[in-house]
Amino acid sequence: MLDRNQLIEDKFLDAVKNGTFPTPRSHTDIASSGLSPEELIDLFETQIMSRLLDLQSRKMQKAGKSFYTIGSAGHEGNAAYGKAFRHDDMAFLHYRSGAFMIQRSKQVKGQTPLYDMLLSFAASCEDPTSGGRHKVLGSKSLFIPPQTSTIASHLPKAAGAAFSVALKRKLQLDGALQDDGVILCNFGDASANHSTAQGAINATCWAAFQSIPMPIVFVCEDNGIGISTPTPGGWIKANFAHRPELTYIECDGLSLTDTYLKACQAVKIARQKRKPVFLHFHTVRLLGHAGSDSEFSYRKGAEIDAIEHQDPLLHSARLLMENNILTAEQITQLYHSLKQRIAAIADIAGDRPRLTSAEQVLKSLLPAKRSTPEFRQTMAREQLFAHEKHNLSKKQHLAKIINWTLMDLMNEQDNIVLCGEDIGRKGGVYSVTSKLVEKFSNSRVINTLLDEQSILGLAIGMAHNGILPIPEIQFLAYVHNAEDQIRGEAATLPFFSDGQFSNPMVIRIAGLAYQKGFGGHFHNDNSFAVFRDIPGLIVACPSNGEDAAFMLRESVRLAQEEQRVVIFLEPIAMYMRKDLHEEGDGLWTFEYPAPDTPNSISLGTPGVFGKGKQLAIISYGNGYYLSRQAEKQLAEQGIDCRVIDIRWLAPLNEAGIIDAVKECEHILVVDECRKTGSISEAIVTALHEAKEQHNITDKIARIAAEDSFIPLGSASYEVLPDTQGIVTAAQNLLNNNNPLKQVS
Repeated sequence: MLDRNQLIEDKFLDAVKNGTFPTPRSHTDIASSGLSPEELIDLFETQIMSRLLDLQSRKMQKAGKSFYTIGSAGHEGNAAYGKAFRHDDMAFLHYRSGAFMIQRSKQVKGQTPLYDMLLSFAASCEDPTSGGRHKVLGSKSLFIPPQTSTIASHLPKAAGAAFSVALKRKLQLDGALQDDGVILCNFGDASANHSTAQGAINATCWAAFQSIPMPIVFVCEDNGIGISTPTPGGWIKANFAHRPELTYIECDGLSLTDTYLKACQAVKIARQKRKPVFLHFHTVRLLGHAGSDSEFSYRKGAEIDAIEHQDPLLHSARLLMENNILTAEQITQLYHSLKQRIAAIADIAGDRPRLTSAEQVLKSLLPAKRSTPEFRQTMAREQLFAHEKHNLSKKQHLAKIINWTLMDLMNEQDNIVLCGEDIGRKGGVYSVTSKLVEKFSNSRVINTLLDEQSILGLAIGMAHNGILPIPEIQFLAYVHNAEDQIRGEAATLPFFSDGQFSNPMVIRIAGLAYQKGFGGHFHNDNSFAVFRDIPGLIVACPSNGEDAAFMLRESVRLAQEEQRVVIFLEPIAMYMRKDLHEEGDGLWTFEYPAPDTPNSISLGTPGVFGKGKQLAIISYGNGYYLSRQAEKQLAEQGIDCRVIDIRWLAPLNEAGIIDAVKECEHILVVDECRKTGSISEAIVTALHEAKEQHNITDKIARIAAEDSFIPLGSASYEVLPDTQGIVTAAQNLLNNNNPLKQVS
């Protein structure tokens, strides 16, 4: 069987020797492009380097020294637009951007792109970008946050970063991006069809339509195929050429001169007019989708030959030879000298050490802590709370206390920006953000369009530029439309950048069940399992207003100082709750702790009510509220118990929970989420595993919701734990009925 890698190389060298070049597809000459002969040679060198890295990676794979061979062959023309952008124009790249990386590195002294990329191919722990965790294209000094196998998931945060440029300047904040900076985001024609891409570009146009500065260039590298599925001819142009506020520019990605000329035009529009641009980059794909991809299974041999004849290196060689810039001999010599150089570097890189322990792998899971940023106070606190001065001393429900906490935090920390649907003048669906826009302006309380991917992408992008975002997802179930922005983008960034990049934020999500009058899983969702298996993610869930104030402040501290991504899950049914046992008792209202009150609820700290040793009830959120009701009834029956509020659901503080219940004779876990995949499974497992070491009782039971979506109206309570069910489960447990098995 033909070695296609060798065949590609042989075809290139034979064409250079014999002058059998493809016919040019564009007519942008050197003079019109603005490129000098020396600059063309430099770009051509970059193209050859990128090609040889692809070929070398496949040789390394056969030798067991490389693990991931998706390459840039056919896309080497992106070297030209790599030159058109400044090195500090943040670039969110897809995986066929090898030439772009090399060309950008030439703008900054001291870069070693060939060695660095080969270390990445070899998964060496000395790889300066990911530390051996993945083959990524990224660099802190080149303003390129690393990506893995993106399928448009990086477009929302690129749009968010573009939005942040003018916002940072308006708020007078320090950030990574220059005031005249431009964002670059490239992707393939197949990825352009992804809902994430469509949503991000739509959000960009939506903002630009309102005269919001959006200095971004989307580059669609159109090679006409997605793995094996062809892109319909003309589809990309038909889809994007007439979007409102989006300037569409086409270029021949096989031509260095045409690409550079059009890219410079795109950059000029984005930089000077602060408008979004769509650069449609026509090219080809060589060597299949990846090393394991056999094109012959879906393409005929003649078609593959015809595509290989459009090799961008052949188009560049023809340009150089026809204009008497380089001879055939000089091109051949350049190719072979670079080939020898890269092979020699690969011999070194392929033998460099790799990660050899779980401890090494996990080292970058969490970003490094940083000193607390300096903030400017927005206004005097007396002025801030002028409209609430008569209420500050009164006990309040959860929603009001969260509102006041946000108000204080935003006043104290001027880099905090809220974003989400309806959070402005409406104050959110439940008035939790009420009056904040009047206090801090619509630059810090941003009403977004209805698209959760864009909301989270906006937050990630802002976080790249020194802003601490607090995005709001209106209902828990809505996050499923955009969960990969948390899982695959925000949470993975420190891991795949060896801790060099981070995007800290606090994501407020209204959720959980027990809402009267609401049905369907979209507005009454009792599962947050999607968050629990995301490494490094923090999930906080306050059950009452006092805890919420302390926990929200701690969440913001974790984001500001420790650069963490935090989910702040707010039980909707508790927002307006005032009473605990009977109407008018006011036992679920709390005093608002002033900002200077010492915070006693650090990450992982559980809450403990009561000192009973006969029974411990472990719960959170609505379940904790119900358990407190059950505790009163049990106490009236002579059952002495304590109730533990987990508060922090991830990472689960197993040691803290065990310490809170180790003296107790019986343990009941109350979980408002479904039996399957709920946190109660983890708690019961932790208790069981700690049984011998900590002398934990084996009289353990749990009560959880049914494995069901939440129906409308009163039927919802048929599938959820209730107070009487908790009382009954506790009685059964104390009567020694089904220890370790009780589930209802």
